[in-house]
This record gives sequence, C-alpha cells and structure tokens, in this order.
Amino acid sequence: MSRATSPLNDRSSKDQLALARQAARGDEAARRQINHWLHPIITYQTNRFCTRFCHGNHHRFRCTLHPPRLSRPPKNALLCEFGNASYAWMLDDLTRPKRLLRYEARHGARLNDYLYRIANSLPFYERWKNWRFSRKAHVPTYIQHIDPDASRVFLMLRAGRSVPEIAQQLAKSESETEGLCHQIILLLTQKGRLFLLDPPHTVSLSSGDRVDEWQSSGTDLEKDIHHYDESPEQREAKRNLLQAWRQLSVLEQFVLEAMVIEEQGAEDVLGALRKLDLSIKPGVTAADTNRQQLYYFRRKTLAKLTALMEK
Repeated sequence: MSRATSPLNDRSSKDQLALARQAARGDEAARRQINHWLHPIITYQTNRFCTRFCHGNHHRFRCTLHPPRLSRPPKNALLCEFGNASYAWMLDDLTRPKRLLRYEARHGARLNDYLYRIANSLPFYERWKNWRFSRKAHVPTYIQHIDPDASRVFLMLRAGRSVPEIAQQLAKSESETEGLCHQIILLLTQKGRLFLLDPPHTVSLSSGDRVDEWQSSGTDLEKDIHHYDESPEQREAKRNLLQAWRQLSVLEQFVLEAMVIEEQGAEDVLGALRKLDLSIKPGVTAADTNRQQLYYFRRKTLAKLTALMEK
C-alpha cells in the first residue's frame, strides 16, 4: 500500500504532523483522510451521548444514529435532528484548524492518539452538552427564515424570558414581539418540535422537573408564552444555584450531574471515572475507588452545594 493511501495508524508521527498541517490549511484530501479515520470514534460517541439524553425522542421521531435505536415511531415521523447534528458538531470540534495546529507530534505522539484522547475527555463531553442544551443550542433553519430576529427570540423563549423582556432586548413593541413568538410556537407545533423550547434537563437541581406545559395546556398560544413568566423567587433561586454550581470543581459537577440529575447507577459512574482516570479521593486511584467512597463524595458535594447556596 502506498503512503498516500495507507491508514493513518501506519504513518509516522512526522507524516501525521504534515497531514494535520495540510488539513488545517483546508487541503481536501488531507481532511478526507482524517475524517475517515475519525468516523468510528465519532459514531461511537454520538451513539453514547445521544442515547444518554434521548428522553424518548426515538419514540416520536426516526432515529438517525448508526445503528438506530430500536423503537416504533409513527409511520409519518420526521427524522430526529440530534443524531446527525451531534455527528457534525463532533467532526467540526475535532478537525477545526486551531485544533489540528495544536498537534505537534512531541515525543512521537500520533495524531490519532491526540484526537482520540480529546474525543474521550471530560471537556469534550461538557462542550457537547453546552451545544446540545444551552444557549448555543441549534436553532432550526425553518425558525431562522421567519424573521431576522427569530433566532434571538427562539433562544430567549427557550431560556424562559417573558414577552416584555424579549421586546425590551429587541427594541420592539410588545405586540410585534408577541406576534413573532406566536409564529415560532405555531411553526414548532406544526412540525412536532415544540419540545425544543422546553429543555427541563438544563436547569440542574432546580425546583424539579417541569412538565411539557405546551403539550398539556391545549392550543391557547398566549398561555404558552405566559408559562415562562417565572416568579422573582424562582429566578432568585436559579441565580443562587447557578452561582453555587460554578464554584464546584469540574469533577464535583460531573458526579452530581451523573448521579443526581441523570440518575445513573454507581457502577456506571465508577466506570466513567476509571475510563477518564479521575480520582475522587487523594491517594486512591480511579481504578481502586469503590461505591462507598463514591456515595460519600456525592453526599459531601451536595452538602457543599447547599452551603454555597445559603451564603
């Protein structure tokens, strides 16, 4: 097999460094080779992440994972956008020019090892969740086409902002803003995507899970908008929680999110900690960490979070 068509693993670190530089400059052949090598890694991580946060989407839409999740969505169900969108996000994150230019092949390190470690790192997982759930969430194209300000209104509705607040941000009248909100909600309802405006799992440890209020409140669109008008007490509690959450370490956030929010079992969390080689107790390796130590770490972190919120 010639060098030009040889697998990435068969190339020397010097050749892989040259390949990374070519791909960073936009060379199509180099990018195709790296994309081809990354395909199984991204497919695995997409399946892993999407399955964890599916929340029943595969029962309402046709799954776009490979292989798709076993389910029986309606015959006329639309394709789920999260599988393909996650694959595209991961490919973009791992192959963007700045990422490839950071690879220096020091001490014989290979490009495949460099990208593999990034794809299996905790920061990569956190960045994906930020894209998947936070204000960086994907705004559907059909929403963007409604109005030049539709994307901003979509994100503010998703964040729980009221119509007067949105109108003030856009420097528009309340009646004009309310009309735009109605258009967005109506179009999402028609396409069966109304849940995109209600991401309950992004509000970590708040006042409990919220129901799908749009789907349970009938067709009165004005009521849908007023569901976002939170009380000052709720907003203050969320602010305190967010400030306290940011003071936790990444490891503490990871354990609470996995065990409390996602309700994963201790063995699954221990397995993730071992895979990432993260120790929760000084002097005890990730491989030697047991369930009792993990539960103690969770209780201690919850107590720390409570104390931070009461300050």
